[in-house]
Amino acid sequence: MPDRQLLHLVLGGELDNLEEVKFRDLEKLDIVGVFPSYAAAEKAWRAKAQETVDNAHMRYFIVHLHRLLDPDGDGKF
Repeated sequence: MPDRQLLHLVLGGELDNLEEVKFRDLEKLDIVGVFPSYAAAEKAWRAKAQETVDNAHMRYFIVHLHRLLDPDGDGKF
């Protein structure tokens, strides 16, 4: 399916500790945006990660929204 959208969400925030993904304050979660490809999401992720490199508890993630929307991978949302 060449026209299939592979949506990715980039988000981040400060973690409670470095052993698990539990955000310190959900009200301060940074929703960077939704991107049409992994490459575009990775570019945004790298930029945000670089901006916050001095804060060891700050983490950014790429969420594969297309996998959540289409868990069977058949393209039928």
